Amino acid sequence: MSPLLRRTKKKPAERVVTLVGKPGCHLCEDARAVVSAVCEETGASWVEKDITEDEELYKEYWEQIPVVLIDGEQHTFWRVDPARLRKALGADAKPG
Repeated sequence: MSPLLRRTKKKPAERVVTLVGKPGCHLCEDARAVVSAVCEETGASWVEKDITEDEELYKEYWEQIPVVLIDGEQHTFWRVDPARLRKALGADAKPG
């Protein structure tokens, strides 16, 4: 099979998580804690963007914040489930 046709699964360390939120948002603070912990655990990188400083993000997500994107695609909004985020990043489940 041609290498172009093979889908390669990205490793967590190759993924970028974006947290879209705004200052003073308690759900954003909760999401930040989950995203930070899961990314630290999996090796994924993450960035935070403020909708009050980006008109396009504001138009797109103002009713949904916090919003979590993985590699630019929406993963979730409002509440972030750590196990679901880990799985979406391609990481093994955290040992119980």
